[in-house]
Amino acid sequence: MFKVLVSDPISDLGIQQLVDAEDVLVDKKPGLSEDELVAIIGEYDALLVRSQTRVTPRIMEAGTNLKVVGRAGVGVDNIDLPAATQRGIIVINAPDGNTITTCEHTFAMMMAVARHIPQAYAKTIGGTWDRKSFLGVELRNKVLGVLGMGRIGSEVAKRAKAFGMEIMGYDPFLTEERAEKMGIRLSSVEDIVRNADFMTVHTPLTPETRHMIGKAQFEIMKPGMRIVNCARGGIIDELALVEAVDQNIVAGAAFDVFEVEPPAEDHPFLTHPKIIVTPHLGASTVEAQENVAIDVSEQVLHILRNEPFSNAVNMPPVPTEVLNKLQPYFTLGDKLGSFAAQLAEGAVEEIVVNYSGELAEVDTQPLTRYVVKGVLSHHLGSEQVNVVNSMHLAKTRGVNIVVQKSHAAKGFTNLISVTLRAKNEERLVAGTLLNGYGARIVQIDKFPVDVAPEGNLILVSHSDKPGIIGRVGTLLGTNEVNIATMQVGRKVVGGAAVMVLSVDKAVPREVLLEIAKLPDLNNAKEIALY
Repeated sequence: MFKVLVSDPISDLGIQQLVDAEDVLVDKKPGLSEDELVAIIGEYDALLVRSQTRVTPRIMEAGTNLKVVGRAGVGVDNIDLPAATQRGIIVINAPDGNTITTCEHTFAMMMAVARHIPQAYAKTIGGTWDRKSFLGVELRNKVLGVLGMGRIGSEVAKRAKAFGMEIMGYDPFLTEERAEKMGIRLSSVEDIVRNADFMTVHTPLTPETRHMIGKAQFEIMKPGMRIVNCARGGIIDELALVEAVDQNIVAGAAFDVFEVEPPAEDHPFLTHPKIIVTPHLGASTVEAQENVAIDVSEQVLHILRNEPFSNAVNMPPVPTEVLNKLQPYFTLGDKLGSFAAQLAEGAVEEIVVNYSGELAEVDTQPLTRYVVKGVLSHHLGSEQVNVVNSMHLAKTRGVNIVVQKSHAAKGFTNLISVTLRAKNEERLVAGTLLNGYGARIVQIDKFPVDVAPEGNLILVSHSDKPGIIGRVGTLLGTNEVNIATMQVGRKVVGGAAVMVLSVDKAVPREVLLEIAKLPDLNNAKEIALY
């Protein structure tokens, strides 16, 4: 008989399948302190929580029979993942349970901003009958730009088509073929900003997406744009948005999320007549709360019965002999994937991982997950992608994974090569572990290099001519960017080459643009590996 402890308020319907199971005994004990949990957790096989219970290393250490911790929701910030992984405890969540709820809230906000519903309501109940001040617009025949075509963005696009809207979709993994099947127009962020009538964001918040809609985008935006954000605060620059609304570039905005929650009392959104706000209600429906509990309960049951399961957010157990051989390469695989993702410009259609040398004789599936995680995390964020769900996320986004093996390792004991293929592009990064030196990147595209995969790097594509290194160094020095190391890779004297500089801090975008404008330079790109 398996014992399951529910330590937070979770609907009875959500855990009904656990209650009905003949081989499971469920105890509901919400509101326990850490000491109280530590005292009783040893007798339980599974723990179900929402956001109130903090599952600490001390609790997991006391959970000698604990096999799984289930979070009835998406975020797992209240669960110590490293401690769970170390003790072999699987942590699962319910990433799909709030998809429709958030999608519908997005549409509610879109309709509200199109028809001034909150403002008209407030004035009407205040005793003023005013029809002239609230002239709205229809959704029909308007262009909707969707930034982020994952689960929620795709559902929004589907419903927008039913309203007669034309859809422009952006996603770093959206291909022309998938866009065509969905009946939407594959677009860039700039295309959407310049041409859409409405815009909604559904991307995770990452260093790459933070303020992806900011002052520069508002300067080229189609006048009259209406913007909805029910994803994450910080994707849109809030102060720049207020300025754009005041300048009549943006006709209205509806936000369910803020960069800091709750927002300060003097936040300009709270008093602006053209901006609608709600207190992060995207997942707040009865159905969503029940759905996440149902989803996580189902997976807990599978785990307890040793059946296939999904939605794990930490690494599943790996045989000791395999883990001992692969573990030194996990970080390298992650960094190679991230490096390759930052090189690629187009939507990635295929990830090819080639293992050479002794690695060809090992089951490298766990290592492949790290490589794919590195690729996807650059665009989707480390909170969204982990070594368990990386393969699933790649599949759902139409990214093909190819694993190749060869005993010839080009002079190295082991070599990992990661190739990303887009429609008109192919980029390669290869790396290895060197005794006494650790992880090294040894090839970028066709060029041999020797680079530590860490920190802030600048990758410069240039012609192999005298004086280039000096000009780049001078420009960086003028902008107070210190160079730690430098590597140049070339195939022939005087031909194409790459320069890799490790620097002490992130390089401002304007400095990279200045580098790219230097004579005989083709491109300059920052690569961040942390």
